[in-house]
Amino acid sequence: MDAQAAVDRVWRADAAGMLGVLTRRLGDFGRAEDALQDALAEALRRWPVDGVPDSPAGWLVTTAWRRALDGLRREATGRDKLATLLVTEAPAGEPTDEDRLALVFGCCHPALPVSAQVPLTLRAVCGLSTAEIAAAYLVPEATIAQRLVRARRVLADREVPFDLPDPDDYPTRLPAVLAVVYLVFNEGYLASGPATPQRRDLAREAVTLARQLAVLMPGEPEVGGLTALLELNEARAATRFDSWGRLVPLEEQDRSRWNRPAIDAAVHRLGRAVAQGRIGRYQLEAGIAAQHAVAASYAGTRWAAIRGLYDQLYAVQPSPVVLLSRAVATRYVTGPAQALAEVEALGERLSGYRLFHATRAELLRACGRTDEAREATRRALALATNPAERELLARRLAG
Repeated sequence: MDAQAAVDRVWRADAAGMLGVLTRRLGDFGRAEDALQDALAEALRRWPVDGVPDSPAGWLVTTAWRRALDGLRREATGRDKLATLLVTEAPAGEPTDEDRLALVFGCCHPALPVSAQVPLTLRAVCGLSTAEIAAAYLVPEATIAQRLVRARRVLADREVPFDLPDPDDYPTRLPAVLAVVYLVFNEGYLASGPATPQRRDLAREAVTLARQLAVLMPGEPEVGGLTALLELNEARAATRFDSWGRLVPLEEQDRSRWNRPAIDAAVHRLGRAVAQGRIGRYQLEAGIAAQHAVAASYAGTRWAAIRGLYDQLYAVQPSPVVLLSRAVATRYVTGPAQALAEVEALGERLSGYRLFHATRAELLRACGRTDEAREATRRALALATNPAERELLARRLAG
């Protein structure tokens, strides 16, 4: 493996851990990130000559730590802090799960708006570049750069500690963390930008973070629910795209290739979460995913049970998108005409949402209204950015 490939691999694999351990020791996210970038550049210079070390992440963390200390020595304002840091054990070896989770909690600090929490997490925890984050959110790179700069400034000004919060603070800190992990998974599962249809590295990182949270907080049922939800979706990842990279709808996927042991484990995890008696959004979404995962076929899915779960989900998360998804279940419970009526009622609120038009197109087609279905598909295609989604919609138009 050449040096560039090795650097890319370790950055993708453990950006969160490396930044986490440095930020916890330095108490400064911006300084930790700058030091790690210097260490990455140093690796590109030295590894081709010296060879890739046995512990690349440990080498990068140690090198970054030394660079950060050198920077503090050169700054008058950093010398007081340096005296404290020099008595701290220098970070070495592989970063821990606690380092990664501490970084996530820091990026999701309530001092930051959600518009900054998600990009900062994608940057720090998942290793995405500013350009990649901008492409995912369809905004100029300068906009994301400004959000990141402001976020770092807020964290520094407030001296936000990058450490695991006190268990008493979990209820207030946890919702943002779960939301960000969920969004990271969704971005990996079906990318929002036009460059690639999926980001498997992001999806796997989100599953890993969710599992680490589940170990840390076994008494939080929504952590178990989110983890089960991600595991259930990940269990069928191998069938979501065909050999040409085309998106395969759920009804056409080869269920024999789904990871059955992973599904069983996720369903068991979900059962433990539900048994705690505090039902929430992620448990309900996992329940819906579980109904699909355990069904022998698409036609044999328990659609009435799924519709009932969507009713419960709407009670805790009243969103038109939930009602749109429920309409898909309605189609198989009472017929496409009733489902179409439910979708039409959402038109004013979801006119700019691609899946509204795609769902409406399928229901119109099922009702025999072919010309209207084609027009709805065109509108969905105009709004879609993911290349695999666009290819699927174009195929439906051509069919």
